[in-house]
Amino acid sequence: MYTASPGRYQSMPYHRCGNSGLKLPAISLGLWHNFGDTASYDNMKQLCFTAFDNGITHFDLANNYGPAPGSAESNFGRILKENFTAYRDELIISTKAGYDMWEGPYGNWGSRKYLLASLDASLRRMGLEYVDIFYHHRMDPGTPLEETMGALAQAVFSGKALYAGLSNYDGETLERASAILTELHCPFIINQNRYSILDRTIEQNGLKETSARLGKGIIAFSPLAQGMLTGKYLNGIPADSRIRTDGRFLGEAALTEERMSQIRKLNAVAEERGQSLTEMALSWILRDGIVTSVLIGASRPAQILENIRAVQNTSFTEEELRRIDGTIGDRG
Repeated sequence: MYTASPGRYQSMPYHRCGNSGLKLPAISLGLWHNFGDTASYDNMKQLCFTAFDNGITHFDLANNYGPAPGSAESNFGRILKENFTAYRDELIISTKAGYDMWEGPYGNWGSRKYLLASLDASLRRMGLEYVDIFYHHRMDPGTPLEETMGALAQAVFSGKALYAGLSNYDGETLERASAILTELHCPFIINQNRYSILDRTIEQNGLKETSARLGKGIIAFSPLAQGMLTGKYLNGIPADSRIRTDGRFLGEAALTEERMSQIRKLNAVAEERGQSLTEMALSWILRDGIVTSVLIGASRPAQILENIRAVQNTSFTEEELRRIDGTIGDRG
């Protein structure tokens, strides 16, 4: 039986999620990759143990994480039952619904029927009575925003979720959604969006500014740009890299000579800071206090240990920030 490290809270910073009472670790663990049925169950356990032993209390899932869809939740549920039952009150567990999950017209997007049915299925797969955060996973242009937000509120009021969240929203839609949830007295506290040195979309579509103004947290996914900011591609494409083993999210065509030049320049800045490129990429996201937490993925426990070193230095000089911005030209 797993016993957590007694020193697990000694080094990880915890940030208040917007104006809410909830704090999240600066680094959270995402289960998008490496927790499906094609992965090693023993490795999954070691990833979770390493994360929690080092202060990562937040584990982020979605209904469709796999492969196959749902399998990440099922595997994580088994890990919870076998190892983390005694620690449930120390954990923040989140899941989402919004992408294609099952056949027919009720297994996708943002209808009340889909969201509430999906949450029930997620809870069954994980063996939980509630999740801490339930997200709508993407904007739905075909469903009234009032219906989708009403479903999130119902999830909270039913006791099946403690907080509501939005994922992949832009600033304008976030503001409208937040007004609806405020009127419903639903504790909406967090936005989950893609954000990295190489992808500044949330700066361009108003999400980051609006979140800060409304007092909502942000948790950033893909902070390493699907591995491009890990340094693994500085000297070519390794045989065991995601490009070679799973080309769904990062293809070889993405590594143009221009992109490689940018990555090499960013690596030079990191070296001067005494950080790896991975560490700098994560610490850059946390630099201004607007982003609450950074979601990392990992295939090996050692990667988690490297990633959490980013919290040791999240301060940047103006010159460093200018060099980083200048390196990517159009700001992502």
